[in-house]
Amino acid sequence: MAAQPETVVYVYGIVPADTDVESGATGVGDPPGEVRLVRRGDLAALVSDVPTDKPLGRPEDLVTHEELLDSAVQGVSVLPLRFGAVVTDDEAVASELLEAHHDEFSAALEQLEGRTEYVIKGRYDEQAVLREVLSGNKEAAALRDQLKGKDDDATRDERIRLGEIISEAVSVRRERDTRTLGDALEGQVEASVVREPTHELDAVHTAVLVETAKAADLERTLGKLARDWDGLVQLQLIGPIAAYDFVGTAPPTSGG
Repeated sequence: MAAQPETVVYVYGIVPADTDVESGATGVGDPPGEVRLVRRGDLAALVSDVPTDKPLGRPEDLVTHEELLDSAVQGVSVLPLRFGAVVTDDEAVASELLEAHHDEFSAALEQLEGRTEYVIKGRYDEQAVLREVLSGNKEAAALRDQLKGKDDDATRDERIRLGEIISEAVSVRRERDTRTLGDALEGQVEASVVREPTHELDAVHTAVLVETAKAADLERTLGKLARDWDGLVQLQLIGPIAAYDFVGTAPPTSGG
């Protein structure tokens, strides 16, 4: 019989000890281990076993990590750890992680109690924002007219300049719209973090920490903003998710 590969314990996040785990849930790795809880006192770690002979980091591992945490946050406060946190065994999880960092973890969970994270993303309609730039910038409009019907290679410099003008205009508009979003959310969120754009047409990309009871207010506010930006920005509300943007927990030392 082939020997079973050695395993280490992968840690997803920290939760209250009275949390339950869905039966049959599996985690990262190949093959994936069953998700379970390791408890010590009033804290627990959400974990699964992973083999040491296969590296983590597949796209499906990253997705599984986030999905497990986002699923857990539906019912309890969750302190997420960064992807890749492993320790040697369950006893090390209990003593070196939960016990050694008890006060830090407890304080963070208390801060997150009754709160959850959402991410607000907005993407500009390409044609709408282009029309706005061309109508408001004489140089851009003139360059657009010069380029009509011209060979790409012969007008390379002009095309680069037009691209720069459009990019600068989108950046200015993004800053303005991000401030508008922040003003609209004032008094409705506990904290917010402006994320870096992930696409050249990103309009807004902001993470917010919200009282769970006020989630409906957040949706109504964004609904009004979506109507104000209709035809220019497509807004998306993502969540609730684990509070990745509002905790700074470092992963435990690797045991692999």
